[in-house]
Order: sequence, then C-alpha cells, then structure tokens
Amino acid sequence: MRRRQVTLRGRTRLHTPTVAEPLIVVVIDELASLTAYVVDRDAKRRITAALSLLLSQGRAVGVSVVGAVQDPRKDVVSMRDLFPTRILLRVTEPEHVALTLGQGARDRGARADLIDEATPGVAYIGQDGMSEPVRVRFTHVTDHDITALTQRYAPRPLIAVAGPVQDVA
Repeated sequence: MRRRQVTLRGRTRLHTPTVAEPLIVVVIDELASLTAYVVDRDAKRRITAALSLLLSQGRAVGVSVVGAVQDPRKDVVSMRDLFPTRILLRVTEPEHVALTLGQGARDRGARADLIDEATPGVAYIGQDGMSEPVRVRFTHVTDHDITALTQRYAPRPLIAVAGPVQDVA
C-alpha cells in the first residue's frame, strides 16, 4: 500500500488495476482470530493499526480488505466502521443487526435475526453513504458444488509427446 501511495502521489488519486499492478484483495476469514483472540498485546496493537490503515487508505491504491467474523461486537472488531460495505447473513440476536449495519438498520427493515434457515444466502447489505439496508440473496454454494467445480476445472497434467530424437551435436 505504501509503495503504491508513493508511486501514485501527484499523478492520480485512484489506482487502476493492470496486469503489472493488479487489485490486491486481503481476505481474512474469522477476523476475530486477529483482533480479539491474540494474547500478545503488542501483536494485537500492530495488527489493529495495520488493518485500520489498510481499511482507511488502501482502496484508493488498489488494496481491498474482506473480513469475515462470527461475532460483530465492538470489542471483537474495533475497526468495523472502516469497512465501507457490510454484509449480514442470518444472526441469532436482534442486537447484531445494529452492530453490523448501524443503529436503526433493523427498524429500517434489516431483520437478519428473522431470516429463515430454509433460505441460505439471504443477507442484508449496508454501505457507507446509504441509509437503507438492502436485502439480497446470494447463490448458495455447497461443499458438493465446490468439490465438483474443483474436479471439473482442475489443471490437467501436461502430456509429453514422444517424437524422433534429433542429434544436436
């Protein structure tokens, strides 16, 4: 991120992805393992500072962060307000809606605690600058689907074709 900031300074405010300088996506599955469950205080402080910098400055230079968490409480994800887009799947408590999508989101229709278990993939999305949460439904991809995809599209081994041996001397 810092290298790109230096490169783009004075030329443009936004990074355009290219083959040489692609979009960098940092995916953190179970964000709490970095922000809440790390026992080393110094490491936790450095992780929080680095994530906060990436979230607040990274998008302009082509570095995006995707963070997934089971528990949206503030002590688990202190920098959650820096995520410009928040997606909330089915939750068990009405309070989780406000924690993820902001105060009043449930009153504006984001009732993620009432999503039926028979509708996997239903979620509510909150975005910076938009007061209304949006209900969406993602395609539900099962473990079976993933296995079938990886088998169907797995790289095939190269087949060596035998031919006449040539003398190179």
